[in-house]
Amino acid sequence: MRFSPANAMARGLSPLMRMGKKYGLEWWILLIGAVIILAIIIMAIFPGAFAPFNPHDQNTGPQLLPPGGSHLMGTDNLHRDVWSRIVYGSQTIMRIAILAAILSSFSGISLGLISGFSGGILDRILSLIMDSVYVFPGLILAIAFAAMFGPGVFNITLAVAVIYIPTYFRLVRGQTLSIKEELYVEAARSIGASNFTILWKYIFPNVIATTVVVFTLNVADAIMIEAALTYLGLGLPPSIVDWGMDLAMGKKFLPSGQWWLITFPGAMISILALGFTMLGEGLAEILNPRLLER
Repeated sequence: MRFSPANAMARGLSPLMRMGKKYGLEWWILLIGAVIILAIIIMAIFPGAFAPFNPHDQNTGPQLLPPGGSHLMGTDNLHRDVWSRIVYGSQTIMRIAILAAILSSFSGISLGLISGFSGGILDRILSLIMDSVYVFPGLILAIAFAAMFGPGVFNITLAVAVIYIPTYFRLVRGQTLSIKEELYVEAARSIGASNFTILWKYIFPNVIATTVVVFTLNVADAIMIEAALTYLGLGLPPSIVDWGMDLAMGKKFLPSGQWWLITFPGAMISILALGFTMLGEGLAEILNPRLLER
């Protein structure tokens, strides 16, 4: 049979259509979110393929040039190309948001497993600490940690990561308290399995699936928190290309009509956060056991 682009496309799309019929709207929400995230990840990995100028170059064109021509999103007050800064800024915000979510998930899951499995005084102490952190509004707590740690990529990553640890802790601890009473855990304990083996082989695999959804939603929230901290002057130094920094620098030009300086960075922050939110919401519905029984 002769090769046909239309047939090849149909064969490639058929699995997606089957998943769409099986899961309905949730699948398409997940797919749209994944496409948004993938597009920005590709842009962050290969910035030279998308950005026509160096993000720090102050000789790209006239000052405060409106969008159009060779400057897709215009230029800023320092003659820098806004689109090029958007492209390179994706590296910063993705790095911080994803690394913060990884650090918080690793810490929260580990502490939740230990607390729920051990019980006793250790469980009460860890629960008290995590509840104390959890009651604070996320942005206020992040501002406090950012002010304490100081500016910098690693410091802002830590500041963002800390506020999500209790979320993973509470989720994993609750599941661990339930799972450790199951018969298969008792059977493993009766044949002499160590506590580490029980945690790693019998409890951890049963709690990790639910944290995937929390992870994607936390990345979305971390994107907003990182941008807010940088916008407030508590995040990254001006030498680092970042969407939140461009928002902070462009706000003073909005009254004079230079709308593009904050519109495009703000839109990219919203789009990226929306992508992770849609991915998380789609996963939450698809991984719902009641939905799978339909």
